[in-house]
Formats: sequence, structure tokens, C-alpha cells
Amino acid sequence: SRVGVNTLRAGLWLYDGLSLFRSPKLHRTYSPAQATEAEPLLNGKGLKGAPLYYDCATDDARLTLETMLDAYENGAMVMTYAPVTGLLQDDGGRVCGVQVRDLIGGRTGEVKARAVVNATGPWTDRTRGMGAGGRQLLSPTKGVHIVVPGDRLPLRWAVVCNHPEDKRVLFAIPWGEETYIGTTDTFYEGDPADVAAERSDVQYLLDAANAYFPKAALVPEDVICTWAGLRPLIREEGASESSVSREHEIVLGPDLLITIAGGKLTTYRRMGKEVVRKALDVIKLTSGDTPHMRDPKTGRDPLPGAIGWPEDDDSSRVAAMILDKAPSIGEKTAQFLADRYGTRGIDIAVKCSKDQRLLEPLLPGRPEILGLVDWAVEVELAERVTDVMTRRTQLFFRDRDQGLGAVEKVAERMAELLGWDDERRTQEVLTYQSDVGRSRAWQTE
Repeated sequence: SRVGVNTLRAGLWLYDGLSLFRSPKLHRTYSPAQATEAEPLLNGKGLKGAPLYYDCATDDARLTLETMLDAYENGAMVMTYAPVTGLLQDDGGRVCGVQVRDLIGGRTGEVKARAVVNATGPWTDRTRGMGAGGRQLLSPTKGVHIVVPGDRLPLRWAVVCNHPEDKRVLFAIPWGEETYIGTTDTFYEGDPADVAAERSDVQYLLDAANAYFPKAALVPEDVICTWAGLRPLIREEGASESSVSREHEIVLGPDLLITIAGGKLTTYRRMGKEVVRKALDVIKLTSGDTPHMRDPKTGRDPLPGAIGWPEDDDSSRVAAMILDKAPSIGEKTAQFLADRYGTRGIDIAVKCSKDQRLLEPLLPGRPEILGLVDWAVEVELAERVTDVMTRRTQLFFRDRDQGLGAVEKVAERMAELLGWDDERRTQEVLTYQSDVGRSRAWQTE
């Protein structure tokens, strides 16, 4: 570490205090011998000690989806695969809506609004350019993760470390039957849609993993898959990648387009609250009145998959409830449903247990079942095969062949549910295969 053990210990007392001591357990500090006993693969050479602390884990795709579904159930209109192609402006130049294009049906249309919020992440500056524009807000950085089989890097705990070359913070995290390692932090200037892992990114992460876990001796062939994304960070002249602020900023343009940029996952509720307040200010400014708003409950009410979740955060209790309601689901799938879908796993299990076909595994030996395709389409608004494979079941990340052995079965079931013809079904399969190919492109650089 770049700081001493005593400094880390003081920082973690502060961390526990800021969380009002509500973490599952307080932190503790291990001696070198205790650290290597707790994590046997950890390189003990030069080790001064290791603090152990407790934090939260999240599935970011599931969090985004559950937030959207909660909004949908509370009256929001959700339009997926409908990118904005232009901003509508009234005679005074005020943004009063957007032009959209339906990527699936091919139609175009307009959506009118009393206030428009630009929350497009790495596309923020491009969206602003459709209207009055303004200074460049973002300085995006790319983050890459790699996934390796858990038996190649078996960890008991998530390990936080500094890269031996540039001292950036990295993580190695046990993830069910896999382990993932990340992340990189490099400036990115290309099209956000083209972001992908490069061979140098993968090697950078493998080098760090092998420095801290030399007995694993990971090689590129161990990498199951990669994923890459962009951090839409606020531009700071002269700042390095890792020093750019992770704070957010809300900007009101001269055309009254509201833009929110920057920020991080842990403050997403606060960001949402602030941007809604700004939207109400704009409506009051332009029309003289404020729309009637119900008392916001997002800070108190759980998202759909967390309703009835045990206070001790024990997912095995939810798995037991699933088995009680639907014994035919099996223990492995019950635990998978509890971990991935929360208490909604109970509803999925009950639905699937009524039709034995829906209990069929998508891949032999894995917990994902055919009924998850029905749930994704009927409840979770999935429109594409890649939605189911990547953002609903996560077979893209979890399976050692990234779900390619199941893609035909998923496409066939979605064709039944959504009325696709053979051409559409084939195209969906090809699109997913292309997505997998992009995540593996680094191999042939």
C-alpha cells in the first residue's frame, strides 16, 4: 500500500463512523501471518498487514433495471432502443422535447415535455451539441474488467490492492464460480459505443493479479470474458485519469436543457433528487406553476426485488422461501434466483413450477432456466436476445463459453413470445455472437 497500516486503520475507523457503524461488522486489522492465513494465495513478501472491512456489493445492471421497473410501475413511460436524434425547441429556443428513432420498428416520433433532462453519461456532450451546446463537460475514462474461473483464482475475500507499476487501486473479487479483476483507468476519446478491452488492458490486470497472487500464474487463456465501460467524469484541465473528480454537476443551458454529468453509483439517489428539483424549477420558471408531486418515497421504499428482503441480508433465507413455494425448482436454481432477482425470485419460481418446460436449464449444469426468458420478456421489458443473455441472466459473463451454447434456445423462446419470424430470430443470434466477439477481440490484436 502507498500508506502505512496505522494510517489505514485510522481511515477505516473513520469509514465505520461515517457509516454510523451500520456495517455488518466493524473492521479489523490482520498481521501478515493472519492475512495470508485468511487469503492463502496472497503474496506475503513485504506484507506489513491487511485491514479487513465490510462493504456493500451490487449488480449495477440489475440496479438500473429495478429502478426502471419501479418507475414503470409508478406510471413512467419507458422507451428502450429509442435513441434521441434531435432536440425540439419552441420559438424562443427553449428545449421542449426530443425526436426519437425506434431502432427495432424503424419508426420515428416526437416526445414533448415541460422540462428535458440530459442524463446520457458518456454521450452527454454529444447530446448538448444538439441544442445550444456549451463548454465540453466530460473527460471520460475507460474501465476494463476481466473474468477468470474461480478455480484459477480462488479467493475467500475481495482483495483491494495497488497496481505494482502505477499504484492505481484495483480489486480482485470472488463472484460465485468466477473471479473478476478490475479496473483500468485511462482517458478515452473515441465513440462510447465502441469501447472495448484491448490486449494491453487485459495484460495490465493480469500483471497485477500475478504480482499479488503469484501461485495462480494467470495467463491470457484463463480469461473467460471482458467488459469495458466509460466513467463520464467532469473535465478538469491537467488532471490525471485517477485524480479526476467523481463528483457530479448539474448544468442548465441557455436553451433550458438540464444536464447532469459525473457522479458515481453510491450517490445515484441524491443525484436523482437534485435533478428532479432542477426540473421543477425550470417548469416553474417557464409556466409559473409547479406540477403536483406526490411525496417522494425513494429514500424509504425498497426497489421491487428488495421488498421483504431479510434484515440480516441472508440470501439463503430467500432461497428457502423459494423452495418452500416451488420445491421442483431445485436448490441450486433457488439460490441463484435469490442472489440475482431478490424476493422476485419467489414469483419467478412459482410461475415456472406450473410449467415443467420452463424449468429446463438453458445450459447443462447451470442454474439458469428457460423460464427466465419468459420473465425477462413479460416482466422486465426485454426486447433483444442480448438483453436476456447479458443484462438479465448474465450468462455473457458467467458461463465459460459466454452463453453461446444457449443463444439459439433463448432466441427460439423469444421468437415464440414476441412473434419473431425466422429472419429476426437469426439476426438476434448473430447480434449476440457479435457482442461476444467484441469482448474477445483483444485476443486477436
